[in-house]
Amino acid sequence: MTKRIQQHASLWLSLAAVLLIGIWPIITGDALDRETAFTVLRAVALASSLNILLGYTGYVSFGHVVFYGLGGYVGFYLISARGWNLWLAILAGGIAAGLLAYLLGLAILRLRGAYFALATIGVNEAVRAFINNFEPFGGPTGMTLNFKVYKLYGGPASALQLSFYIIIGLTLLVILVSYWVRTSKFGLGLLAIREDEDAAEVMGVVAPNAKTWAYVLSAVIPGMVGALVFFKNGTIEPGLAFPLNTSIVMIVMIMLGGQGTVLGPILGAAGYETMRDYLLVSPLFKNLQLAISGALLLIIVLFIPRGLVGWLRQRYPKVRRLLI
Repeated sequence: MTKRIQQHASLWLSLAAVLLIGIWPIITGDALDRETAFTVLRAVALASSLNILLGYTGYVSFGHVVFYGLGGYVGFYLISARGWNLWLAILAGGIAAGLLAYLLGLAILRLRGAYFALATIGVNEAVRAFINNFEPFGGPTGMTLNFKVYKLYGGPASALQLSFYIIIGLTLLVILVSYWVRTSKFGLGLLAIREDEDAAEVMGVVAPNAKTWAYVLSAVIPGMVGALVFFKNGTIEPGLAFPLNTSIVMIVMIMLGGQGTVLGPILGAAGYETMRDYLLVSPLFKNLQLAISGALLLIIVLFIPRGLVGWLRQRYPKVRRLLI
């Protein structure tokens, strides 16, 4: 029993961390705490999703925000123009993002290293340009939600509360998926690809298929989160849906916490968002967020390349089984 608990300790710690973030504003009843927690949980969900690709396969995607934006647009359009229920729209946003990832995976995952990273930037910019000229989605001005829609959910205040509960659920879901991938035979194949793709194929791993499905899994949750976030915000436009800096921030969060681990992206996202909140209200640093993010990424790569979790595993050998 003790051994089994140790094997799943990282999962329990991760789920507990997410629940703690989610429960805190419920206890305090403060709307500001709820919005802060929503932002942190959104960051955790996005970082943990990207970690399935970056952390487990070693493929760096600088354009992963494309799935967040596409899911947001699909979900928003279905709610505002087609009258779909929020739950179905969120599911549709995730499916649309997963489908795009599958189609892209068949093509660009044949590339490696910098070539793949550059291709993902191109994909994000291409999709943003398409949406910018796609009239059903509002073109460059985007779309705005009629506030009457919120009446179906008890009014704007109740809709905000519902959105918060859903983001908790989506974040818990991506943690469970990340843990399953990390501890499954499929995940072992991904880790083998990360270490040496050619050797992994010699050992029987079908690398193209494994990478494609990892890409799909890493895309579905961002699509669902995008649909939820823009429903909550009541508006969407290309600049808000496809910001390239969001992908960079996601990478920083993963590297800060520890890539290829379940707990790492949670710690990295929570830590980075806490720092970002401080920077936003600081007169001295409020315009230097991206510069500080870049400097932080450089420091991580040079001094703690395995992130916080990796440092803890190296510093304290007894916790290695607890932190994966």
